Amino acid sequence: MAGILTCLLLPPAVAALSLTVCTWNINSVRIRLDIVKETVERLKPDVLCLQETKCQDDKFPLAAIRELGFPHIALNGQKGWHGVATFSKRPFDAIEKQEFCGKGDARHIAVTLGGAGGLSAPVTIHNFYIPAGGDEPNPEVNPKFAHKLAFLDEAIAWEKLTEAGRPAGAHAILVGDLNIAPLETDVWNHKQLLSVVSHTPVEVDLLTRFQAAGPWIDVMREFVPPTEKLFTWWSYRSPDHTVNDRGRRLDHVWTSRSLAGKAKAMTVLKEARSWEKPSDHVPVAVTFEV
Repeated sequence: MAGILTCLLLPPAVAALSLTVCTWNINSVRIRLDIVKETVERLKPDVLCLQETKCQDDKFPLAAIRELGFPHIALNGQKGWHGVATFSKRPFDAIEKQEFCGKGDARHIAVTLGGAGGLSAPVTIHNFYIPAGGDEPNPEVNPKFAHKLAFLDEAIAWEKLTEAGRPAGAHAILVGDLNIAPLETDVWNHKQLLSVVSHTPVEVDLLTRFQAAGPWIDVMREFVPPTEKLFTWWSYRSPDHTVNDRGRRLDHVWTSRSLAGKAKAMTVLKEARSWEKPSDHVPVAVTFEV
């Protein structure tokens, strides 16, 4: 497994404002601040979206995040579980949180960057942490899997994630740990994982409908063709993930059609999976010319 995957597309003919958005399931932010710092130094994101922060808002290490160059911070956390956070070098015009399934889980936060940040049009960035779903892909016997399917049903129906629900001329980016690897090349072995949660047909169908409801563009697959393997997660259970490379692409970057062709570079920081006290996910950064 190579240490870093960086992809570039041709530069635009006319110079535009650059916006680098990074997404990462950090799997507990307070115990991994050192590798958050390392990631920021490597990728230099303008916006950093974290999932599974496992931290209440009043316990969040705000000073450490500001020291990394992010004065604007949006939090949606809870004690010991879940949690999403978005940090930005540019000011927010708005912050919104959406609760799904009435469980009180902190699994979504959206920020809007606008004129105050120097952008020509508003950009809303949705940061998602979709439920993992447990081990048994049967909603009748596994409440966690039933929750995952219900969460996706509600996300599909949420009008604010659609073109019709956005203000005219506004852009949207959706990132996060969506906990589904939809393509055959998003997993190390398609046939073996068809009955494994994250790659089952029912999950893939719901994620496909979620993407179509936007409609959303799968930006990562603009850089790495669907015929090629692309992973962002390797299990802690693997004795040596660098040798067997049994990964999955659970982390995603989607954009509204208004940003089609605006993504100019992508980095999947695969080496982060081998750092000291790593998350089982790795950071993904995409640079847009907006």
